[in-house]
Amino acid sequence: MTKRREFLKTNALASAGIAIGGMGFSAKSYGSILGANDRINIALVGLRSRGKNHLDEWCGLKDKYNIRVISLCDTDEQFFAERSKTVLDKTGIKPTTDWDMHKIFDNPDIHAVSFAIPNHWHALGTILACQAGKHVYVEKPACHNIFEGRKMIEAATKYNVRVQVGFQGRSYQNVQEAIKFLHDGGIGKVYMARGLCYKPRDSFGIAKDSTPPATLNYDRWLGPAPWRKYNEKKSHYNWHWHWDTGNGDSGNQGVHEFDFARWGLNKNEHPVSVYSTGGIYGINPEECSQETPNTQSSVFKYKDGTMLEFETRGRYFNKEGAMGIGIGNVFYGTEGYMEMQAWESRGGEWQAFRKREKEPFAGSKINDKVHLAGTLSGPDSTEHFSNFIEAVRAGKDDLLNCNIQEGFYSSALPHLANISYRLGSELKFMPDYEKFADNHEADTMLRRNYRKPYIVPDEV
Repeated sequence: MTKRREFLKTNALASAGIAIGGMGFSAKSYGSILGANDRINIALVGLRSRGKNHLDEWCGLKDKYNIRVISLCDTDEQFFAERSKTVLDKTGIKPTTDWDMHKIFDNPDIHAVSFAIPNHWHALGTILACQAGKHVYVEKPACHNIFEGRKMIEAATKYNVRVQVGFQGRSYQNVQEAIKFLHDGGIGKVYMARGLCYKPRDSFGIAKDSTPPATLNYDRWLGPAPWRKYNEKKSHYNWHWHWDTGNGDSGNQGVHEFDFARWGLNKNEHPVSVYSTGGIYGINPEECSQETPNTQSSVFKYKDGTMLEFETRGRYFNKEGAMGIGIGNVFYGTEGYMEMQAWESRGGEWQAFRKREKEPFAGSKINDKVHLAGTLSGPDSTEHFSNFIEAVRAGKDDLLNCNIQEGFYSSALPHLANISYRLGSELKFMPDYEKFADNHEADTMLRRNYRKPYIVPDEV
């Protein structure tokens, strides 16, 4: 029964023409025709943990922004009933459900698509949506490799749609104030940023290959990645730690801090060199299928000499700085330094120190006092989602707090680091060409060999 179902669904996929170079969608930019009071209909692709967060955010904004979730999609059908009930309870509308995202792209009533799916699907899903004239909110990292990010930018531009990347910290008021402080010379000229991603993760074990669950359309889930037999330790969530589908913690939690670091340095460009080293420590490789490092140190340099350091630690660790940062950033300038606690229930709290002084002279404020104790609730994504809707209504990319180009530059950093790590060498990068200097092996890792028919083409 399972084989027959997969056969039917694979053939349905082929007939739908997912090889997007030959799809011939009639692209329509809904952003140019939506009025200020017109309802925006949203489809959600990806319904598991982060997808549930997306659903709660969209449903919570339904009245203020006149939006409705009218369709749900996931390659694993197990959550259809539960998530549909959530939408019905919160909005009074029962959404349609389908495992095939093409049904969403073909639906003219859908104006925007929200993607909370594995990294290896981000680019293809986004480009398909752009070709269909849908606006896109896509989770971080923007793409699975460098080539894909460039194609996403081209698609958003060609089809004149808004694409927001899920770096929600870009919409935190504290973070915005901290970055403005840096850009205004608060600690002098910033010459180095240090990003920290200290997130302990234990072994998730190992399992034998097996038959996919009856609810999972496995061929579609695997999509652009090379074919492999189903393995429960390489699928839901654990896909983060395997190269074909994820980018490790540097490209998972760490990519948020990469984004803050690059933003604080005010570098709207790629670095010219990268060196990354590390490994898997404290976990027996024979008892866990993890491929990506749980400990990784990376150093980038920009053409003017500015440096970006990054530490990913997945075992036991000490926190850094006066704020006790485990996930966050430290910026170093000619007149002092600034710490920013980007996560851990702080939502971007920061403090700055002059030279060798022990007490901060500036920082995030509550009731006009420097606040260092943390907030009662953790950061959420509401402002980032609402910012996306505002930009869609206005039809203006410059209103997006993290458009696809910004998202790509930040996502490229862990991708470059991972290439250096996997090759075990320092690499010189040519930003204008998005190629490495005299290193063919490294260049081959800027994109992947796509499994037909799940192809991201050269021409979008």
